[in-house]
Amino acid sequence: MEELTTMSTKELDRAAVMARLSEHSLSQRAAAEMLQLTVRQVRRLQRAYAVQGAAALASKRRGRPSNRKLAADVRARVLALVKERYADFGPTLACEKLREQHDVVVSVETLRTWMSSEGLWRTRMQRRKPAQSPRRRRSCLGELVQIDGSDHEWFEGRAPRCTLLVYVDDATSRLMELRFVRSESTFEYFAATERYVRAHGKPCAFYSDKAGVFRVNAKDARAGDGYTQFGRAMYELNIDVICANTPAAKGRVERAHQTLQDRLVKELRLRGISGRDAGNAYLGEFMKDYNQRFACEPQSPHDAHRTLLPQENLARIFSWQEERRLTGSLTLHYNRVMYVVASTPASEKARGKRVTVREEEDGTVHIEYRGEHLDAYAFPKDARVHQGAIVENKLLGHVLSVIAQGQRERDKRTLQTKRLTLRDEDLMRKAMGEPGLTTRRPRANQKRQQSARSIAPLPVTHPLATALQSAKPHPKPATLDRGTQADNCTLQSTGHF
Repeated sequence: MEELTTMSTKELDRAAVMARLSEHSLSQRAAAEMLQLTVRQVRRLQRAYAVQGAAALASKRRGRPSNRKLAADVRARVLALVKERYADFGPTLACEKLREQHDVVVSVETLRTWMSSEGLWRTRMQRRKPAQSPRRRRSCLGELVQIDGSDHEWFEGRAPRCTLLVYVDDATSRLMELRFVRSESTFEYFAATERYVRAHGKPCAFYSDKAGVFRVNAKDARAGDGYTQFGRAMYELNIDVICANTPAAKGRVERAHQTLQDRLVKELRLRGISGRDAGNAYLGEFMKDYNQRFACEPQSPHDAHRTLLPQENLARIFSWQEERRLTGSLTLHYNRVMYVVASTPASEKARGKRVTVREEEDGTVHIEYRGEHLDAYAFPKDARVHQGAIVENKLLGHVLSVIAQGQRERDKRTLQTKRLTLRDEDLMRKAMGEPGLTTRRPRANQKRQQSARSIAPLPVTHPLATALQSAKPHPKPATLDRGTQADNCTLQSTGHF
């Protein structure tokens, strides 16, 4: 049985030259030039080739350990340290820490090889993503609609950067809906989906990414029912929402983004469109031309879109809805605002139970209980001027101006009655806009005399009370004790502010 010899490409080239030397078709000097060796080395290789054949040209070090190979105990010690402390470190960082913390010096590539053999590090080849096989199209229109948003400079600086919401049918690659919006928000998707449903009907499912609009991404979400607001709306419309694991899974809409970022941008430039409103007005014409060029026919002529049911109110469904508990005093808090529900037979039934708070895009808030509307109003928080006094919100601006005037008068009165140093009086006058004083610094041995004058009393009628009386008449005032809350329209003066 013949023995196989492993040879490199360089050694195979040497064997071919030695064969020509043995046939006397090549001189030793010419062979030395071809192999870039000396004539003496060529003679040595020729003698070995004549005795052992091509095997004599194979390297004798092949299969033997390197003379510079580290000992097995060093390798074991290094791997033990890496597993114990640096299991999640990369080879470069682990090599640095071994040198700094443990005085162990190994090369980065050696450590990389050791960690790869023990499964502590994945090579670049091992980290390559697996190939994804193509997915067949759905068979009919409306069975699966891919949705996504593309953030791009659609107007090339002529208008603020915005996002284009794209709805693409999986069976035909048709553009079903396009909409320029500020960002991918819940209400923007509400508006675009409402337009889609009114134009085409309800599809079987929407295929989206894992954005927070479509999916609750919190791992341990304690509150809520596991649906986002968009998911809740689609559940009420009986439309499924499927989230793709990778962008390649929704390749139809991703490839549509590339085409739109090329063709749509240039069409907007040629037509001089510079704004979302004008762009949205043109999108209908663009979709018609796009579908004629790139859409394909479905495998089945059946249209899977469904019509809206009579009880499906899109205006109500496409609104922000949360649940709150109605207290015994018929109040609830939503978005840091307290709402007071009117006392009606319907609200009496909802007392102490959970009601639905529905907010529209314009901020209008509705409160419902089992589908029945409850009359409510936002309870304003009183603006306190000082202890024991509350002013109505509509009088607050007038009252604050009166307060500022009163403060300036008190500062002047304090300046007249209170003994100040010349420096303090100069600073006070400058702060009030009056000319300062030119004074000399008093001598150190000069004694300051204490003034026996007292602060002049305030007038009985305070400017703040006068302002409120002129703003809104009120009955004869009663003296308020300190800390007593007054009526919303009454502010009683007590002789000092």
